[in-house]
Amino acid sequence: MTDIKKWDVENEEFWENTGKKVASRNLWISIPSLLCGFAIWLYWGIITVQMLNLGFPFEKSELFTLMAIAGLTGATLRIPSSFFIRICGGRNTIVFTTALLMIPALGAGMALKDPNTPLWVFQALALLSGFGGGNFASSMSNISFFFPKKQQGLALGLNAGLGNFGVTTMQILIPLVMTFGLFGSFGGDSLVLQNTSGTLIGKIPAGTESYIQNGGFVWLLALIPLAIVGWLGMNNIRTEEVSPDAPNPITSFMIISGMLLIGFVTAAVGLWLLLPEAANGSGFGVPKEIVMVLVIGSTVFWLKALPGAIGSSLTRQYQIFNNPHTWIMSVLYTMTFGSFIGFAAAFPLAIKVIFGYQHIMVDGIMTHDTVNANGPSALMYAWMGAFIGALIRPLGGWIADKMGGAMVTQICSVFMVASALGVAYYMKAAYNSATPEEYFVPFFLLFLLLFAATGIGNGSTFRTIAMVFPKEQAGPVLGWTSAVAAYGAFYIPKVIGEQIKATTPEVALIGFAAFYTVCIGINWWFYLRKNRSENLTSCPKCGEEFSLNKDGEFYNP
Repeated sequence: MTDIKKWDVENEEFWENTGKKVASRNLWISIPSLLCGFAIWLYWGIITVQMLNLGFPFEKSELFTLMAIAGLTGATLRIPSSFFIRICGGRNTIVFTTALLMIPALGAGMALKDPNTPLWVFQALALLSGFGGGNFASSMSNISFFFPKKQQGLALGLNAGLGNFGVTTMQILIPLVMTFGLFGSFGGDSLVLQNTSGTLIGKIPAGTESYIQNGGFVWLLALIPLAIVGWLGMNNIRTEEVSPDAPNPITSFMIISGMLLIGFVTAAVGLWLLLPEAANGSGFGVPKEIVMVLVIGSTVFWLKALPGAIGSSLTRQYQIFNNPHTWIMSVLYTMTFGSFIGFAAAFPLAIKVIFGYQHIMVDGIMTHDTVNANGPSALMYAWMGAFIGALIRPLGGWIADKMGGAMVTQICSVFMVASALGVAYYMKAAYNSATPEEYFVPFFLLFLLLFAATGIGNGSTFRTIAMVFPKEQAGPVLGWTSAVAAYGAFYIPKVIGEQIKATTPEVALIGFAAFYTVCIGINWWFYLRKNRSENLTSCPKCGEEFSLNKDGEFYNP
């Protein structure tokens, strides 16, 4: 049956006889769906590099804007997605949100056939790519309910970590499928490279044919069967703690669509306030920090204003905002996942812009537009960062199950500070050099270390959430913290793009390092210092729920 009415995974006998099989099946269907979501959300980081190589008539800053649009929308859609599971059920949610990914995938393929496609079309498609970003919140919330607390570190690490492989998969697959006419006459004609491109296996010289549109079309090959498999193999948990009143699938799809529409509208308004007139914005130039606050606040408000059972359910779920740990974990997860997803979005184009051009003096003015023939191919190297970050995430969850999530997060934070400052140093050196390729190796290795630290920290922070919050709240908190952190996919590319334009890219990394330092202090104060005093909800060893006051003996987040 698709609907489960009895679910008690903290009961060891139930878990071994029934729960483990069902949970594993839902997890392994969830992972590839989430992988495709990440791929479509962040594929603009790769597609924009190839658009530059093919001579699409857009400025570098406009291409960074596409990543920022997808980042802001995806993060915003995570807010309503955080609450889908209780309202609509896990199966209904995952199947429908997976199917929605077909819209931006098909649209991107059609638009990329023609270099004369106007900027606003790509901006609209980047907006729709936000479907893929929103999926994470509902996916993680859903999987958290299927596993006992003592195994949630590993289970959530697998779901998120292997799902994060969507970034790596995309960064490897898209350059490869661009090299041949995969879809025949439907896929359209090739375009000719004006600049050197590349794949995992080497550079591709200028003058070579490229099928950039395949970067969109290829995801349909996975999404169609995934939607079918999800429909046949996933479950709604109809218990009081999870989805007690989930309606039929059609009604669920309508509810999800309405809630997502709120996120789209608030994100679109925020982007209009932010973007210049030349990029189809208002030209008001509202600071990005204010835009983020306005978008988050208005999305939460309008969701709460929904009538009937939806509003009532959200009122109950909004109780997470009364728990100070919700806000603490939002900050810490922004440090880890926000950095991972933001760097994954910006890394390819940053390599292209910093190392793919010579930075030379012309008539006494530093210029950054001369192609560097010796520069590394972004499409050859960019995938490695997200690969390491995603690969190591389940390990982070497993280590956190053994050592405690807070301690692992603390160690990762220290490495993030050190590696970010190192990246900043080599960024500055490269962006002031006629031969920036000389600085690429240390820049690249330090960035890989930064990705690794964020990946381990992603797993450890989610483990902390599972231990700090009661079962009913843990799912929505996982979704909410992932929503806040996902704004890194908007903020980091925007900041790096702004600082590159200002010729000071290192300032961005120095600022991020300062934020990580603050997070070290927050994590220590609330979860590691000896004299902390907290209300406990569950035993970190066995997962049994309890309510003890001011007793740190068993408190091991």
